[in-house]
Amino acid sequence: MSRIRQHVRGPRRLATAGIAVTAATLLATALSPAAQADARPSRATAVHHAAAALVAHAASLGLTSAQDTSVRDVVVDRNGTQHVRYDRTYRGLPVLGGDFVVHLAPDGAYRNADRATRSRLSLSSVTPVVSGPRAAGLAVNALRAANLGEALKRVKAKPELVVDALHGAPKLAWRTNAVGQDSLGNPVARTVLTDARTGAQIDAWDSIETAAGDGASLYSGTVALETTQSGSSYQLKDPTRGNTYTGDAQGKTDLCFFGICFSRAPATLFTDADNHWGTGATSDRASAAVDAQYGTNETWDYYKNVHGRNGIAGDGKGSYNRVHYGSNYNNAFWDDSCFCMTYGDGDGTTFGPLVALDVAGHEMSHGVTSKTAALTYSGESGGLNEATSDILGTMVEWYANNSSDPGDYLIGEKIVKPGFGKAALRFMDKPSKDGNSADYWSSSVGNLDVHYSSGVANHFAYLLAEGSGAKTINGVSYDSPTYNGSSVTGIGRDKVGKIWYRALTVYMTSSTNYAGARTATLNAAKDLYGAGSAEYNAVAAAWSAVNVN
Repeated sequence: MSRIRQHVRGPRRLATAGIAVTAATLLATALSPAAQADARPSRATAVHHAAAALVAHAASLGLTSAQDTSVRDVVVDRNGTQHVRYDRTYRGLPVLGGDFVVHLAPDGAYRNADRATRSRLSLSSVTPVVSGPRAAGLAVNALRAANLGEALKRVKAKPELVVDALHGAPKLAWRTNAVGQDSLGNPVARTVLTDARTGAQIDAWDSIETAAGDGASLYSGTVALETTQSGSSYQLKDPTRGNTYTGDAQGKTDLCFFGICFSRAPATLFTDADNHWGTGATSDRASAAVDAQYGTNETWDYYKNVHGRNGIAGDGKGSYNRVHYGSNYNNAFWDDSCFCMTYGDGDGTTFGPLVALDVAGHEMSHGVTSKTAALTYSGESGGLNEATSDILGTMVEWYANNSSDPGDYLIGEKIVKPGFGKAALRFMDKPSKDGNSADYWSSSVGNLDVHYSSGVANHFAYLLAEGSGAKTINGVSYDSPTYNGSSVTGIGRDKVGKIWYRALTVYMTSSTNYAGARTATLNAAKDLYGAGSAEYNAVAAAWSAVNVN
């Protein structure tokens, strides 16, 4: 399961030695009568309060006149408490690990902040020794090596100069996005971080984050759909959910990632004469489209009805889906640059079409992560990124309450074929059942592929929801062990989803590791249920049960 990440731009200037914020930021917001009747501050008011806090607390936040900030996300609690998330640049360069969240009282008073790194941002020079073309060449070599020497086609790389504050003392680095096509014409991509002074590789990660009317779907039975009438026919476009729509990629691929564009696969909008879509068979191209549109709908509804988030970006705008992408493509991914979901048809031996409900929830949750904590896709933060999509994608499946695809703690169970050799991609109750994932934290867990290091958080979430030991839920047998031999009592899925979502959107940052996730979820549980509550204590117990203390 996958997502393509996109850098957030649009800095707000912190100027002069005294750190003065631009006048536009500090202008008072004129509230309408309707807004005044709402006890909660508006987004604009929260940003206004946070901007003032940046000026007053610049020193403790590590802000200097060489830095700019830009607002990435805003969360306003029911009691008026405000949380404003920022990205940072240094002398015009993006800072990896420069993100932070400012927490404000209902009256706008500064409380504290969560920072991805506390390293002092100061460089003697922002002029690289290693050239951009050399960094691009190194990244291309890394892409080829990561694909086991396969003869990739149409390989290109685009380097961007950044400040890396994620890996020790801040240093000048090239962040290079390398893309290409495999022998079947499907896209491959890798991000490589290179020291701009020595040429040494600092880190690297896959940029395609893999997971792996009414309509008759492939996996979810016959489902209700909201469509748009156009003349005498209907379009698979939902006006009630931001005009989200589904199109046919017609077996084509694109390479328009990170501003590098070879070609863009189509998204030819599906239309139908009678507003009854698909047949439930793969021979009808509309059947996969039904699954994709349904998955988008359920994910939209879950985030809106459970968490109050209006769309993936929180702005009410819909995304779109492309199905039938590539040739035997065993992948699905979310792409920020097109704000869209893309699904392959699978090879038919190990995977069927990757349009299952939990896959849709997983991939679109990558979009939510990119708009909030933006967890770096390597090391422990990368495992938490993947786990976030597994956890919240699973919550989408439970929320949908579909009898043809009932909720479970298996990831991708609908898309796997007998040739895959396992009943699912991943198993949340005991992640090691997939043969690779970690059940418990250890000092080496960050060295695992992010799909396997995610096991620690997946196991935590299962234990917190359902508890330890053997049990059968919705016809599926589980038997979840604990690292310390403890017996964990679950608090239920709904509370787990709320705790994780709040931790993600309010407390986690790009560099959050497992110890930080424990702190973030405890803070979230305290906010939602109170310090010392049964839920708070259960969070602590579940983390200890996976050896995160």
